[in-house]
Amino acid sequence: MSQQKSEYADDADIDQSLDELASEETIEQTVENLEANGFDVIVVDSTDDALAELQSLIPTEASVMNGHSTTLEEIGFVEYLSDGDHEWESLPDEIWSIDDDAERQAARRKSQTADYFLGGINGISQTGELVAADRSGSRIGAYPFAASNVVIVSGVNKIVPTLEDALDRLENVAYPLENERAKEAYGVDSAIAKQLILRQELEEDRTTVVLIREHLGY
Repeated sequence: MSQQKSEYADDADIDQSLDELASEETIEQTVENLEANGFDVIVVDSTDDALAELQSLIPTEASVMNGHSTTLEEIGFVEYLSDGDHEWESLPDEIWSIDDDAERQAARRKSQTADYFLGGINGISQTGELVAADRSGSRIGAYPFAASNVVIVSGVNKIVPTLEDALDRLENVAYPLENERAKEAYGVDSAIAKQLILRQELEEDRTTVVLIREHLGY
């Protein structure tokens, strides 16, 4: 279900100090530290540039899955993947065409091993770590190991000084916003039930972080 952030953001009480656009100096240091920790990093100026990078990054005939991400919606990737104007295998479309609940859940689990799994992140430390959380784990389950390639897309507003700040951002920015979205979309509260910290990527060229010089997602 696609939603506009404006539909629920006003109802969330967030720490604005953890949701500010990063300076160029901060972006440069963050990129340096992420790369030192084994992540590939691409920095772009706009949502259009980000979508173009994803289109060129993912090879023809790759199986592609995404976890829920407001940022992926904002840059137009979710719509692009569903519209089918590409030569990828769109796993979300295959999954949601399954009527049987058990079969659909099995397909969702299998999709974690996609050739390319795309999603967002809840906090990026200037020291080079990534923080994310989920209620079910369907968004972050692929990140540590399952997917062959992971592409994380984020606005630079998610960059904060330290890992502790990134964890605070998860609690005090991302969760309040996601909770309001979940109540609007599903009629239930969200939860930080499953939490992930990516400190390093040890497999060369596996995880790419696309940073956008805009205020996006949460």
